[in-house]
Amino acid sequence: MSIALIRGWSTPLTAKSASGTVAQIYAEVRKTRFPHRDLHTVLNSQVLVLNRLWQAVNICTARRAFALVYAGHAQIVSSDAANNFMTHDFQSWRDLSANAPDHEVVTTISFKIRVPRVIVLLVFDRLPKKEVKFTRHNVFERDKNTCQYCGDIFDRSELNLDHVVPRDRGGTTTWENVVCSCIACNTRKGNRLPRETHMSLIRKPKRPKWRPFVQITFSAPQHDLWKHFVDLAYWNVELSD
Repeated sequence: MSIALIRGWSTPLTAKSASGTVAQIYAEVRKTRFPHRDLHTVLNSQVLVLNRLWQAVNICTARRAFALVYAGHAQIVSSDAANNFMTHDFQSWRDLSANAPDHEVVTTISFKIRVPRVIVLLVFDRLPKKEVKFTRHNVFERDKNTCQYCGDIFDRSELNLDHVVPRDRGGTTTWENVVCSCIACNTRKGNRLPRETHMSLIRKPKRPKWRPFVQITFSAPQHDLWKHFVDLAYWNVELSD
């Protein structure tokens, strides 16, 4: 798929070489004495990615967003004061950027272009499949900080992870065989099966069914345009240690 020649570029690019677009922007910006550290920050700012059904599915850098839009795989989303949404290809977005505030644009010797906040993919209409990581933190989340033998809730510092079937008896380290256990129950059970100590689980351990389709750094500033597509407080974010 060929891409039309963009005003200001000396040679046309194709979809295969579209990733070079940002490199060219980067090169031109360097000529303008734009601080290197500030440019790095701008091109690595967060952009919300929507699938073709306008569902939030990911977050990428502005650098990646520029490449996707220039290659024709995505369009940039903007809104007006009445919350009417519009989409833009690279050319129309560049034209629209002419009057944008300086702190929101990357300025080159040939033109300036506004950093996008939201892009919508033109070909992707699914939610990506991604399993929840098997971590100590996530086991505590699944079991809600509750001992799976006595049913009491504890601070995490007072909980251990227990192999229901001990490892030296063939037990595996999986979602289906690892549970939260308080220190007292863990000591009582020891290296035995629950039935051998007249103990039982309050529920059968299973792999969580969360949808961790995106990971966000909540401490980072979010953009007003995002709130139209996702409520960050309700996202099921993938956890990590």
